[in-house]
Amino acid sequence: MKLGLISDEVSYSNDTLWKKWLRCVDGPSLVALMIVIFFGLIMTITASTAVAERIGISHFHFILRQIFFVSLSVPMIFVISTISQKSLYKMGLIGFFIMVLLLSLLPYFGEEIKGAKRWINILGFSVQPSELIKPFYAIVIAVILGAEQKIGRLLGFIICFILHCFVCILLIVQPDLGMTITISIVTITQMFIAGLSWFIILFLLSIFILGLIIAYFTLPHVAQRISAFVNGGVTKTSGYQIHQSLESYINGGLFGKGFGEGNTKYLLPDSHTDFIFAVAGEEFGSVICLVIIFLIAFIVVRGILNLITLRIACGARATQIYIGIGMLVYFAFQSAFNIGVTLHMFPTKGMTLPFVSYGGSAMLSSAIIMGVYFNIVRKRNIINNKIRSPFVKLL
Repeated sequence: MKLGLISDEVSYSNDTLWKKWLRCVDGPSLVALMIVIFFGLIMTITASTAVAERIGISHFHFILRQIFFVSLSVPMIFVISTISQKSLYKMGLIGFFIMVLLLSLLPYFGEEIKGAKRWINILGFSVQPSELIKPFYAIVIAVILGAEQKIGRLLGFIICFILHCFVCILLIVQPDLGMTITISIVTITQMFIAGLSWFIILFLLSIFILGLIIAYFTLPHVAQRISAFVNGGVTKTSGYQIHQSLESYINGGLFGKGFGEGNTKYLLPDSHTDFIFAVAGEEFGSVICLVIIFLIAFIVVRGILNLITLRIACGARATQIYIGIGMLVYFAFQSAFNIGVTLHMFPTKGMTLPFVSYGGSAMLSSAIIMGVYFNIVRKRNIINNKIRSPFVKLL
């Protein structure tokens, strides 16, 4: 792929690619993201050792794997953020078709874990295609919506709807209702930004609710989780994980028990993934948790302001805005949902916290998402347009 940071952006011909990248990247968001990634490594160290001990493997098993995935993810953010816009679209299309192929193979070659076939073994690594398809799918949807002048807005919406139904079927077969909900929210948001009417959105929302009702009566694990949430099942015998999660925040107080001193990680089977934020609440306290929430919110809000700047002040292409919105909604929704589950605000659904929870596929998917975001909002888009506006100061 051709690198997009070339000398026509700014006359820094003697600078290295790294220096050019630092000049063009959204610095404040990058710093906030690096803090979140570092926090995630700290949490993996403290939470995963208890899980490793419980299942009888090396204490360093999850830690070493997570360090490996982070060492891949950080350079990946850099590389993706520097490729040209054309290469970005190609990456999305190729990645989408590869992930669709893997999703199609899951019913036949997937590894069944907890009653679901969501993972497929590739070269000794368990890959979760439903995680990795997210950024690629958002790019494909954005490209279709951005081709409005060529194919027409209505036809673009119809193509997106048909494609979305196809992807949802592949996810439901696993079954993975959580990921189906996630990509549906992102896709509808992208279509809304592209001009989809409220009437159609309400119609799609009705279909979504109908799908949840069907899932409730046909998928036992969905019915169990929804019933436990609706009935307030937060006792030691019902909703055990939620009970322990809420207790961890209470026990942690403002400043926590200290690194490695918590008990929650020994009691929750998913303490290193779905409930890692609860472990953070017990060991580091509410203050640190609020700091992490602030950093996540800062990245999302700043990202929205950046996209407004690119669209209004610099006249960026609609496709770029749709892609940027898709990436930000993925990051925001998964973060809010994961943290909300630990606080009993949403039913448990096995959704990871981006860059914090353990998991190779989730880490790489999040890296692609943020790499694409940094690509869209890099300052070359401002400099090349040579437009001076108060909005530019936001970047």
